[in-house]
Amino acid sequence: MEGSSSSSSSSAIFYDFLDRMRNPASLDLVRSIKSFIVSFSFYAANPESDGKKVQEFYATMEDNIRDHPLWAGATDQEVDCAMEGLEKYVMTKLFSRTFASSPEDAKIDLETSHKIHLLQTFLKPEHLDIPVVLRNEASWLLAEKELQKINAFKAPREKLLCIMNCCKVINNLLLNASMSENHVLAGADDFLPVLIYVMIKANPPQLHSNLRFIHLYRRQTKLVSEAAYYFTNLVSAKTFILELNAKSLSIDEIEFEESMHAARLTNKATEKDATQALEEMTTSQGQTDPGSSAVFHYKERSATGSSNYPYMDKEAGDLTVGDVERLLSAYKEVVTKYTSLCTAVRNLSFSRAEPHGTNLEAKIVVSTQAEETETTFLKMGFTMGQVRNELLSGKKSAPVQKLTDANCTESKLQINEHRVSC
Repeated sequence: MEGSSSSSSSSAIFYDFLDRMRNPASLDLVRSIKSFIVSFSFYAANPESDGKKVQEFYATMEDNIRDHPLWAGATDQEVDCAMEGLEKYVMTKLFSRTFASSPEDAKIDLETSHKIHLLQTFLKPEHLDIPVVLRNEASWLLAEKELQKINAFKAPREKLLCIMNCCKVINNLLLNASMSENHVLAGADDFLPVLIYVMIKANPPQLHSNLRFIHLYRRQTKLVSEAAYYFTNLVSAKTFILELNAKSLSIDEIEFEESMHAARLTNKATEKDATQALEEMTTSQGQTDPGSSAVFHYKERSATGSSNYPYMDKEAGDLTVGDVERLLSAYKEVVTKYTSLCTAVRNLSFSRAEPHGTNLEAKIVVSTQAEETETTFLKMGFTMGQVRNELLSGKKSAPVQKLTDANCTESKLQINEHRVSC
């Protein structure tokens, strides 16, 4: 399938970028990349400003790569592949800082997800005037699965590929209908209603934040042509859903209001039943209820937009079959990472010898360890004079020695982890 081939191509491009960065001649590029990533810790999150900084960094690095000896005589395609690798590396490192970093984004995510959850209970294809010839459940399900993958990736390009794969499934459905059913294609008038229905059925997590992340951090030269068309349609579909009312659909206004009211009541009843069942279970076991505390903590964090865990406010009755698949995938990922982390910690050498990195991660950690230590001291409240005295003196105070030891351990762990992943 196209999705899997795109994923393989993305991995090949990324690892080719890492291979080039392993070359000793790339040290100047490595330092520039690491310096840019570290610079984000000096400022408060601001999506618009952060997006502008990243786009400017892309442009600067593209010029540097074209002029670099490692890319001497390189074709435009080879430079483009290097930039794709750079984008993935940088945005994966900055993901926790840049994704859903605004309270407003988190609020819109919750509003969108809640609105879609209500619509799922009664909305039918005929309400969106989708022709019968385009009502193909198998194709719709495939498109839903592609869209639901969007939260599994951290790189803007890979998130955009999820959108494009979803839209291409729908587009193929339209083409097949035009050939086999003699259906005259109506362009966006056919495409958009199907996309809206697929989006409602899929209810992808953090939809708004994913779309904004792509808009801000995907290289602007790549948000053109087919990619721009599909992306714009998905943004339009999300906006339509948020503003949707009875007049937006082929449905009686009274029927729409009654259906929405019934969906809200059902949602509240489901939450109440699940809460009661949880309380009864914990009471019978003679234990306190950790779930209520976790949900309360999540809602408290959601108000400030600081949570990236879409299932924390869900009850058992809210989950769909698609959610089970995503949760199982997330569980396997957590177990795999935890196992790798435990193995890395067990194998961690206690030697104080400086690691001789041969890959990008090793060179970055070693070349900028002093910079990161200095930054950390400043965040802890040390003055610049105290930082310099600590770093230049032969002796270190107890808290500084403890912090330095922790940084050394973390650096070795990052190196070992990258070697395992590669």
